[in-house]
Amino acid sequence: MADAMARALWERYEPVHDLVYFAPEVHSAADALGMRGFWMGYFALRAAPLGAVAPAVVTSCFYVFHPARVARALPDAWAYAAPADVLAARQDALDAAMTALFGPDTVGSAEFAEAADLAWEAAAAADTAGRVLAAANQALERPDRPTARLWQGLTTLREHRGDAHVAVLVSQGIGPVEAMVLKAAAGESDAVFLRETRRWGQADWEAAGARLRERCLLGADGALTPAGAAVRAEVEALTDAAAEQPWTALGADRTARLAGLLDPLAHMVETSGLLPPGNPVGLTRGAYPADH
Repeated sequence: MADAMARALWERYEPVHDLVYFAPEVHSAADALGMRGFWMGYFALRAAPLGAVAPAVVTSCFYVFHPARVARALPDAWAYAAPADVLAARQDALDAAMTALFGPDTVGSAEFAEAADLAWEAAAAADTAGRVLAAANQALERPDRPTARLWQGLTTLREHRGDAHVAVLVSQGIGPVEAMVLKAAAGESDAVFLRETRRWGQADWEAAGARLRERCLLGADGALTPAGAAVRAEVEALTDAAAEQPWTALGADRTARLAGLLDPLAHMVETSGLLPPGNPVGLTRGAYPADH
């Protein structure tokens, strides 16, 4: 049951978190900070809770990006804006993005504030031992604005899950490129989109596919074998299990309440056209309402 809650909440908070990557207000904020292009803004905005860390640290934490992709953005980004300034701009940008998309009445409502408080409580209760990105986000001060509080709480939970997912992949011997090849083979994301945006070459992709075929996880046609599908399912199940603790702490009733409050927000993001086709998120929507 707790694993199902972890999956259901991820299905709902991931789209709201993803505004930081795709909302025009965030792109404008990154430009105003002096960031040079989308990727410098992406890495600065996501890595800012860690401080002005070296690119090798971010490559490790983010897992699936080619080191050269990260090195083109960091540490140069910190010469344009300090992490503290990036964090402040991030809050302002998400406030503007949520207000524009959800409407001022929604973000000013008691229900929205309730969602923000529940998300913050769950995030504050998350065990971040061994979860570097989650710990860095959890350590940030509680924002006064419900928009920033909701987004930051959901982001801490998202990175909590993501850190666990990386640990599961490592435990299964699935490297960064192999993880993306499996995701694409499972039909969760577009292979070309993943490879090009994470800046891996075709040779890297083909070599990862060959390694997966040697393990009998991928067929000659590029599709998952039964063994590959089983490994993929096991990775997701272990990730769900590792992500359950904040929801156990919050309790089933209050977790269900947060899921219900997030439902219309996630739906608005998913139908807004902001998320590009084939995006790397890979939402399965297995627990998402069928009428959405």
